[in-house]
Amino acid sequence: MAGSGGRRIGGAGGGSSKGSRKGSAAGTLVLAGVIALTAVNAGGVGGLGGAGGGGAGGQSVSARKADGQKAAKRGDAEGAWRRFGMRGLRKTPKQAAECVVSSFGRVREYFEANRCSSMDRMLFAVGDAAGNSAVVSVVWVGFAGRGDAAGFKSLIDVHGSGDVRPLGGALLDLGDITFTGRNYGSDRDGDTVVVAEAETVSGVVDAAVLDALAEVAAYLPRP
Repeated sequence: MAGSGGRRIGGAGGGSSKGSRKGSAAGTLVLAGVIALTAVNAGGVGGLGGAGGGGAGGQSVSARKADGQKAAKRGDAEGAWRRFGMRGLRKTPKQAAECVVSSFGRVREYFEANRCSSMDRMLFAVGDAAGNSAVVSVVWVGFAGRGDAAGFKSLIDVHGSGDVRPLGGALLDLGDITFTGRNYGSDRDGDTVVVAEAETVSGVVDAAVLDALAEVAAYLPRP
């Protein structure tokens, strides 16, 4: 997963550089408008700000994560977000990428030695009725065999080993998004590995909820 510092992800192809977060005010305003409409239609979905990550019927984050993963496995992304009192605001179409070009660090070296058969990336913007929102990156990486997939998951799960580059936030009118690698989830299904990361876009989303969103998103099947 990502190295110790945050990296700026920008542009349609992802791109990355070490540095501090540089959010886009214009992009945030665009998403805020979407959230405002969501709030009108949602009827007061519980917020997720604050230290406890409350809401969603008072369930613990771990319980909501388990339910969300079940929904994600069925391909029900909306059902998964609802477990956290959130709903999908925007998402990108699935976009194919070249593994070596779209990675760095030891992850890139792994691709050079064990070429992947496919890489598809998506971004999801999710939010609640209180104006708290997050962006979730999901990357599906396919290999020729289960062994290569297992080796890749073992490597990318190690902090500091490098990463696959998420799509840029500009695709959702969010400008630059810094994915720190702190809110991370992964899963392997046979010869496919799914890597997910999440970050706050507006308001306050509890760190435990962000991490759970990534761990839930990692169970989404390739669209």
